[in-house]
Amino acid sequence: MERGIAAVGGELHADAEALLLENGSRQDDLWGANYYPGRGPGRCMEYTALINIRPARGNPGMEVQDPVLRERIRGITSALLGRRALE
Repeated sequence: MERGIAAVGGELHADAEALLLENGSRQDDLWGANYYPGRGPGRCMEYTALINIRPARGNPGMEVQDPVLRERIRGITSALLGRRALE
């Protein structure tokens, strides 16, 4: 989140997580989401991943609960893929 970057592709979110950690990201800054092009603005993002299970940070399950954090994830996705990608 702090670096404003994302890892895209791979079979599992854990693959992208490992890549980002190897390249200087901090574990606390990593969250998983899925982007589905063509679903429309309200349905193209899902905020669910095993790497999101963080009870100590107030996120007890796979889905990102914090609406502010969800919006930050969406903003980074928009910045990297282009705003039209989320429409």
